[in-house]
Amino acid sequence: MHFRAVATAALIVVVSTGMSGCGDDGSGDIAPKHWAQQVCTALTPWRTEIADLTTKAQQQLQSATTAAQTKTNIVDLLAGAETSSEKARAGISGAGVPDVSGGDKVAQQFTGSLAKARDAYGNAKRSVQGLQTADAKAFYTSVGSTFAVLKEEYEQSAIDPQHVKQKDLQKAFNEVPECR
Repeated sequence: MHFRAVATAALIVVVSTGMSGCGDDGSGDIAPKHWAQQVCTALTPWRTEIADLTTKAQQQLQSATTAAQTKTNIVDLLAGAETSSEKARAGISGAGVPDVSGGDKVAQQFTGSLAKARDAYGNAKRSVQGLQTADAKAFYTSVGSTFAVLKEEYEQSAIDPQHVKQKDLQKAFNEVPECR
């Protein structure tokens, strides 16, 4: 049971760090407040889904009695996080480019951040899918290692709307109700 606790703890740490935030159609004419509103509108359901997936995974991992059940639960969680991250990335991409200095770069950073988060979840999902469950101890050790890699990849993707250096966008993120 110790190994399951380690896997659960690793899962909670990685997925809960998914609460920090992360588009570009070339239009460049999107007012900062409108762009911030669209970005936060795309991020809010993503954050909620990641939190819901985390809660569900915790419950399932506690009730799982075999490594195979744990594997199924973790793969489902990671698949959900991957899909949700892609939806958020597409939503931010659809927001266009904010009409500020360096707006195209900011839009690309947000879109790229969510693409990296999506890829991190996908890589972890594929890694766990490939694990054998016959030796539970080895399985849980490998899950722990997979989540260590996921955490590292995910941390490299993090971007927070509140830390955008462009002053007009900072102000917009602080003022738009969808971002609070």
